[in-house]
Amino acid sequence: MTATAAQIATVRRMVAEPTTTTYSDILVTAFIEKYPLMDERGENPYTFDTSTTPPTQDANTDWISTYDLHAAAADIWEEKAAGWANKYDFTADGGNYSRSQAYEMAMKSARYHRSRRAPKTRRMFAVPKETAVDMPYLIVNDAEPGDE
Repeated sequence: MTATAAQIATVRRMVAEPTTTTYSDILVTAFIEKYPLMDERGENPYTFDTSTTPPTQDANTDWISTYDLHAAAADIWEEKAAGWANKYDFTADGGNYSRSQAYEMAMKSARYHRSRRAPKTRRMFAVPKETAVDMPYLIVNDAEPGDE
């Protein structure tokens, strides 16, 4: 259950970090592994062992390493932007220096990748389950008096 070399290379291209100078492969792998996804066969990255109290989370050996690379890239862009947050624009010796643009572009890149991350859904269940007897009336879209 570890990120592949191809996944690391993909994230490096997404965040414009082709070398290991700033972000080592171990660090990029840590960002990637924060976002495991269900694989193409429908296997989750972990299972719950309910025979223990509280239930424990066990690694699923049938799971194929599948990660949300856009979410990992967005985290890296936000971290890079934090390093540039204190940069400011100034004018000196007839030149204009717009150093804040680096922060703005990093945040735009983070938003770009956040908008392309894998969708997350949650299923909610009513407990206890409602029955028709529990609902005293049915709500319908009837016309208001005078709107007929």
